[in-house]
Amino acid sequence: MFATVDDLARDAPGSSGGAAIPPAANAGSQARRRIPRTDALLDDPRLAAAQRRLGRPLVKAAVARAQQKARDNEITPEQVADAAVAELPPRAATLTPVINATGVVVHTNLGRAPLSAAAIHALTAAAGNCDVEFDLQAGTRTQRGKGALAALQAAVPHAEAVGVVNNNAAAIVLAATALAAGREIVISRGELIEIGDRFRLPDLLTSTGARLREVGTTNRTTAADYQQAVGPDTAFILKVHPSNYRIEGFTASATVSELAALTVPVVHDIGSGLLAPHPLLPGEPDAATSLADGARLVTASGDKLLGGPQAGLLLGSADLVRRLLRHPLARALRVDKLTLAALEATLTGPPPPVARALAADPAALFHRSERAVAALVAHSVSASVVAAEGAVGGGGAPGVTLPGAAVALPEALAAPLRRGAPVRRGAVPAVVGRTERGRLLLDLRSVDPDDDELLVAAVLAAAAAAAASTAQPGDA
Repeated sequence: MFATVDDLARDAPGSSGGAAIPPAANAGSQARRRIPRTDALLDDPRLAAAQRRLGRPLVKAAVARAQQKARDNEITPEQVADAAVAELPPRAATLTPVINATGVVVHTNLGRAPLSAAAIHALTAAAGNCDVEFDLQAGTRTQRGKGALAALQAAVPHAEAVGVVNNNAAAIVLAATALAAGREIVISRGELIEIGDRFRLPDLLTSTGARLREVGTTNRTTAADYQQAVGPDTAFILKVHPSNYRIEGFTASATVSELAALTVPVVHDIGSGLLAPHPLLPGEPDAATSLADGARLVTASGDKLLGGPQAGLLLGSADLVRRLLRHPLARALRVDKLTLAALEATLTGPPPPVARALAADPAALFHRSERAVAALVAHSVSASVVAAEGAVGGGGAPGVTLPGAAVALPEALAAPLRRGAPVRRGAVPAVVGRTERGRLLLDLRSVDPDDDELLVAAVLAAAAAAAASTAQPGDA
């Protein structure tokens, strides 16, 4: 017998009896079989070290992404280990360090006040076990965070007693719950404020079981309006600083001293956390003045003009503060050891970044901008110095402008500076500026001078990433 063509094909080496496998597909299958196994990759010294720093799940996820790139023929099997290392996140948390170049000194979306070096050091020291409520000398339990409380009271001598809760809203809700549940709070209609994320003060107050007695009008409320509303069911008068807006023109408002002359306690929510008068912010209420004028209780934020961590400050008469801190709700609103450490260091240490940014000299800001521009132009990045106006932010000093200088860049650099490949790798921090008239402005008032070189490095990295993305879309 003679063999047929079909017989020859069937008997050919590698034949399965059906259609022949294309050489390219066979090569791809062989390449996929060469992709390193997950356990072998995790034994790579670089990835083993990363597991100790980041944890096994994050490292395995990076390995899986690298293996998928090999399956998709984006890299070779021999490149998988290196690609897995490149896929590792810079840290275990997803929060990304940001240089705030918006010119808004206290930027809520960027974490409000940046902590001072002293506060960061104190926070790190308290991260492990510490004597947060333990007396090392006596070997017994003691007052929680007594160092931070002593520092706060020393900063505001007019306060007979002080307390700290987790934010200013917590301070207000604790005061309303402990002092006014089932009773009335007298408040001006012009101070029923709403702040970010649809947070409305009247909703917070009524959630405690207190009733609101609104007086006056949006633009005019006098001491006589409060006096007429005060009665036997009044728990306290609440005066609120409308810190994120201004009403101008035909206006009137009662002062703390006028309200303190009435027969009920005055609680003053000053909001932004200014503890003493500030020469650049003459219209901003401060705790020392409010207490001296007769407020029985002042509440404020710790992470705004004070320049510390998120916290709600309680300052005032001993009887009211102690009543609040002994209420069961106070336990649910208390702060942790990290907040106490950072707050104490903010109060006792050198001026924090917020204070330095507010006091920055415009001429010095121009000089810093010129140096940054010179460094960028030397690397062929289009940049120039422009005059700029910053803002306090964080609901503080609405309408107050802070003159200074900014580095003007092409607007196309905004996205690479926020989320380019160097940022994702953790090589440089993200940089957030503001856009005006087709330009990206990096306002140096809100940038710490120690970060100027890092800012320049981030811009250079973003420019390189932008150039790479033009050549290969998606890489930036």
